[in-house]
Amino acid sequence: MRVSEKIMEEALLYEKLENKKVHCFLCHRNCHIAENGIGYCGVRQNISGKLYSLIYNVVSSIANDPIEKKPLFHFHPGTKVLSVGTYGCNMKCGHCQNWQISFANLKEKDIKKDNITPSHLIALAKQYGSSGIAWTYNEPSIWFEYALEGAKLAKENGLYTVWVTNGYINNMALDMISPYLDAYRVDIKGFTKDVYMKLANVPDFELILDAAVYAKNLGMHIECITNIIPTINDDREQLNDLAVWIRNRLGKDTAWHVTRFTPYLEYSNLPQTPIGTLEMAMQIGFDAGLNYVYIGNVPGHMVKTHIVRIAKNF
Repeated sequence: MRVSEKIMEEALLYEKLENKKVHCFLCHRNCHIAENGIGYCGVRQNISGKLYSLIYNVVSSIANDPIEKKPLFHFHPGTKVLSVGTYGCNMKCGHCQNWQISFANLKEKDIKKDNITPSHLIALAKQYGSSGIAWTYNEPSIWFEYALEGAKLAKENGLYTVWVTNGYINNMALDMISPYLDAYRVDIKGFTKDVYMKLANVPDFELILDAAVYAKNLGMHIECITNIIPTINDDREQLNDLAVWIRNRLGKDTAWHVTRFTPYLEYSNLPQTPIGTLEMAMQIGFDAGLNYVYIGNVPGHMVKTHIVRIAKNF
């Protein structure tokens, strides 16, 4: 794998303040960072009064995935997408399946740092027959400078582009990347402030919803995913409110993926999501007027339930 020594890049979307402080407004954390300090995401640092990304070209994970694995079911089905991730996140979810990279400390000596330039990323996509590139595995927005440059090059080379995101991003950043970003697969963890605070320490989840609508209005393809967690976000009222919101704000043809939770980290004491609960969520989505609801993390189940839905329509 070709290596570049460049791992730092001056950040976009920040302003300089007095006393060498900076204000990062990439996401809704709106971090005010003192000199030598690091933002909430763990990968943007104030160095001598300038904000730098510490992960430019830094790749923690890379694979040539089926696009359906993102999951995106209504966007270039049957194609392969070169998927890349880095380190850090602007949420610290207690049930994160990729915590090894999302919670990683960049100062750890044994941390894996494969440095892949945006242009090399394009070359790899072509080499392995990928139809597009996805920034995934951890939150892509905190990798903004790298993702923006890579997305520009991807579009120049006829490749589609995807973000698999938690959606906690400011509109200015969406405006900047929208000419080069085709698909926005957004994680909606629940539909109450209490759920978002409990799961992700996010007090203003409505901004995530607003960003999804904004991305759609900018022309991006949107699909939503909700990991159904027993006792946290599996009640009928919350699921119905979310399904109705998707129908009203994103459209009835927007795919909603409801996925099975597996006990993990801080939530290892909870049970795995019963299939019956997932089927309830799927039916709630259909009853709310959504045309496409898919059950995930239950191998073979999606095909059966989607066939049932098609039969119901006819």
